[in-house]
Amino acid sequence: MNIPANLMYTKKDEWVDLESGKMGITDFAQGQLSDIVFVEALVDVDDDVEIGGEVASVESVKASAEVYAPVSGTVVAINEGLEDEPEVINTDPYGAGWLVQFEVSEQSDELMDAAAYEAYCNGRD
Repeated sequence: MNIPANLMYTKKDEWVDLESGKMGITDFAQGQLSDIVFVEALVDVDDDVEIGGEVASVESVKASAEVYAPVSGTVVAINEGLEDEPEVINTDPYGAGWLVQFEVSEQSDELMDAAAYEAYCNGRD
């Protein structure tokens, strides 16, 4: 399981880069979902989003899942490339598979660093 040390994580398996404001779903989440076939942004650029607000829907051959904001802020970009290539999330969840980028105004008190998230994932078995 790939858990980059420079990111922060939620218990709902989202990641956020507090420097760039980009967020997406974790390697653990994409592995649980399996082959991702559709991604829909539920926000638009310039939308203000609160922590825990729905920002995207991800569908795979196994299930669908809502993706929630790990931060509050204004949406500054949406990864439009995922409309044509949603499977990028399976191969590069922390790079080309990012979902939404925020101008962050507040972060959740419940964000975990990489070590805490790894322990959380390992404790779910």
